[in-house]
Amino acid sequence: MNAYREDFPFFKAHPDIVYFDNAATTQKPATVIQALIDYYSNDNASVHRSTYTLAQQATDQYEQVRTKVANFIGARDANQILFTKGTTEGLNWIAQGVCRHFLQPGDEIVLSVMEHHSNLVVWQQLANTLDLKLRYIKLTDQQTLDLADAQQKITTKTKVLAITGVSNVLGSSNPICKLSKLIHAVNGLLIVDGAQMVPTMPVDVSQLQIDCLAFSGHKLFGPTGIGVLYATPALLDVLPPAEFGGEMIDQVSLTTTSFQPAPYKFEAGTQNVAGVIGLGAAIDYIQTIGMDKIHAEEQMLGQYLAEQLSNITNVSIYGPADRDSGIVAFNVDQLHAHDVATFLDSNQICVRAGTHCAQPLVNMLEVNATLRASLAFYNSFEECDQLVTAIKAAKEFFSYA
Repeated sequence: MNAYREDFPFFKAHPDIVYFDNAATTQKPATVIQALIDYYSNDNASVHRSTYTLAQQATDQYEQVRTKVANFIGARDANQILFTKGTTEGLNWIAQGVCRHFLQPGDEIVLSVMEHHSNLVVWQQLANTLDLKLRYIKLTDQQTLDLADAQQKITTKTKVLAITGVSNVLGSSNPICKLSKLIHAVNGLLIVDGAQMVPTMPVDVSQLQIDCLAFSGHKLFGPTGIGVLYATPALLDVLPPAEFGGEMIDQVSLTTTSFQPAPYKFEAGTQNVAGVIGLGAAIDYIQTIGMDKIHAEEQMLGQYLAEQLSNITNVSIYGPADRDSGIVAFNVDQLHAHDVATFLDSNQICVRAGTHCAQPLVNMLEVNATLRASLAFYNSFEECDQLVTAIKAAKEFFSYA
């Protein structure tokens, strides 16, 4: 078994469980859990509000994580980092702000058909309300993004390209650098859903020239309820806050309000301080391993699992032949994904079954659901073999050969 498992209390409590649902949420290393305990036990105070020493210490810890996140994703300035509840909130904040501040009726927003609902529905709803036009980049026969179609869809009418970095169903990574050049050539904005990308591979927003990036802590081996929205200073300076409340204002009268500069004008109310501290601990842990190594491990595991599953008759694999991540979606022909997932659960194997919040993509695949095994660096080849054996047993159990 993988040596990294020793760092995760979950696997000590559940030594026989095969946890293959990391695209939904990852398990937490002991150092992250301890960071939460230490904060609540020793340092619990509200940030940015009080002058007493304990509150100042909590504020310092909070702001140190902002710097840590900026360094982790290659942002030039810590003030480009906003703390959110997660990817969904970050994408909603930026979509609302961009659509209402920058776009005019008839402007075009380009997405792909592989988008998670968080990066599709918000644009769809705003487009319907504000008379904007949505265009979708197709996939190739290999179920990767069709770059030639992207070149056709991105025109001088395109103001926003909002796209996932890594598909949460197909496991394929998108060519963000090439897409950045395409959208910036027409003076548009590149907004990236990094929910699966940031935990999987090294990301440098400055090098990739990403205008906005959203991701979640709980998929990055950190706590739930904390996320990050990165944006360029040019956007942060002009976008209005998405929410209003305490500690994000400069001056308030009975009739007018002025706001603090970014990032503070976006972080209204009492923040998830413990979540931020836990996110910082997660980044510390990840960096002891290295994102290059994590990417290589997960890519290798995903490739192995996909190849082993493809050797089973009547099993359909989705996504490219060459895997970019540990995400592998598949089906056992003529068996419903939920039935197979229930069978796997009886064998202590945890996988996701359903449309994975990507219904347009699943509809394009012409199925009603898929199974999804999503592997992290703490998984192993032996666990992949357990899943393959269990799939063969499921076929026998349901009397399907």
